[in-house]
Amino acid sequence: MIALPVVFGIIAWLLGKNYIPRLILVVLSSVLNLLFAISLYLSKGFYVTFPFASHGLDIAFTTDKFPAMFLTFTAAGFLLVSLYSVVFLKGKNYAGRFMFYLYISIAMINGALMSDNLGVMLFFWEGLLCTLFAILLINNMQNPKTAVKALVLSGTADLMLMLGIIITAYQAGTPYISQMQKLPVSGISGFGFAFMMLGAVGKAGSMPFHSWIPNAAEDAPAPFLAAFPGMLEKFLGIYLAVRIVTDIYDLQPGSGMSIAVMILGTLTIIVGVAMALIQKDMKRLLAYHAVSQTGYMLLGVGVALAVLGDPLAMAAFGQTAMEGGLFHIINHAMYKGLLFLAVGAVIYRTGVWSLNKMGGLGHNMKWTMIFFLIGALAIAGIPPFNGFASKLMIYESVFAFNPALSIIAMVVSILTLASFMKVFHSMFMGPQLPEYAEVKEVPKLMIAGMVILTIFVIGFGLVPDLVVNNLIARRLMPLLIMVHISPRSLEADYDRRSYHRIRILESAHLGRRHGHGTSLRLADLALRGIRLRQRNRTDETLPLRKRRA
Repeated sequence: MIALPVVFGIIAWLLGKNYIPRLILVVLSSVLNLLFAISLYLSKGFYVTFPFASHGLDIAFTTDKFPAMFLTFTAAGFLLVSLYSVVFLKGKNYAGRFMFYLYISIAMINGALMSDNLGVMLFFWEGLLCTLFAILLINNMQNPKTAVKALVLSGTADLMLMLGIIITAYQAGTPYISQMQKLPVSGISGFGFAFMMLGAVGKAGSMPFHSWIPNAAEDAPAPFLAAFPGMLEKFLGIYLAVRIVTDIYDLQPGSGMSIAVMILGTLTIIVGVAMALIQKDMKRLLAYHAVSQTGYMLLGVGVALAVLGDPLAMAAFGQTAMEGGLFHIINHAMYKGLLFLAVGAVIYRTGVWSLNKMGGLGHNMKWTMIFFLIGALAIAGIPPFNGFASKLMIYESVFAFNPALSIIAMVVSILTLASFMKVFHSMFMGPQLPEYAEVKEVPKLMIAGMVILTIFVIGFGLVPDLVVNNLIARRLMPLLIMVHISPRSLEADYDRRSYHRIRILESAHLGRRHGHGTSLRLADLALRGIRLRQRNRTDETLPLRKRRA
């Protein structure tokens, strides 16, 4: 999943303007990438290392159900975006270069998701920054301001991630995530946590690293918006944020760091929609809404972080908050991808993206109008679309923690609806303008991509419980169960073991409520691990009675 996309990208570049061969290549390669991801999702996972340097510094790749879930999401998104890109860029001189960079990007993302070594993950992470910079330079070599701005802002976030990884690896004594004892969020380790989280949310498009996205919306081809700020980078950023708090750091309930994540999410929601409301450029408007939606994800995850390690609060609303945040990532990729593709279809036929110059396109582009309306209702959280399901989970869980934050999130959704109704009316309603009398609907392959996304937008909204319970919660439960087993609890006095048993079994019961048959078995294995660890202790200060237990 790393080497093959690179090879396919080189071939796509060499094909030049040959449309049909490139289309065949994209279909076969993107479907193959998706099949590989699904096979990993259905498998038991793997762990493989390649010798790289002395002192045990090997290139290590691993995957279990959680990263495999994100691999599947990114592969599905890549399939739709790549097919749309081939048609959208038909006849363009830069089509080969764009597809090459897009394939390199998916290779970098796959590598980052599968990396167990934080240093290796950083390599792929930085590789994605390079492809982002290269795509933004396409047709902008004489005016590279946007590309440079993206490089500076995203590069700053990546530099923070690098510093965080260095501190984390030093404090943990190993760069391998699977070998780390969870670190406390205090002292030097606290800086490591803060830097890594800033790097992760920066990749997801959160404040304060967001301002390059609207500029990129003006300069980059429309498929870029659907691929990078719309889908792929958000998947990668939120994935790392979850891994940081579940596998690397021992975040305590109500800690300042978790509150900071919630505040950052709330500010991102407000600033994003406030800037979107005043835009007249369609692409910039969608870009600011993409920033705003990142805030909802951070708000949901932030509430879960605030009660992480407290099983009662997790049972009451914490797990719902985490599941809602992750569910919103998936839903956002769908409805925002649909919106970007619909707007791209309008630009493809008209060559215009200023709302002041549009009107009446619904007469000739009925399918595009319908798909845009569905995406607009979904992003505003209107039932029965998928945005309503994930936002409702976030509203309810956040309200249980802090009603004021929940009310802010709901008000912003109302403003989002108002913004998109304005766009819908400006583009599609009203009398047909003379300059657009000959405009036709986009090619069927572009319509097909929007149809697929629409099916998922509606389907995930109609059966959200089925999606959350079987696709998200089942993969999230093992992480949440192990969160209750901190390194300190493993090293604590034997008398505290019953306390941790209660916490683990409460988590298992929480999982069973959601239909996870494996949760009790996972809890039992965790308890056995504690017993084995205690029996192997050699601390002679413990009473004999406790060491024999």
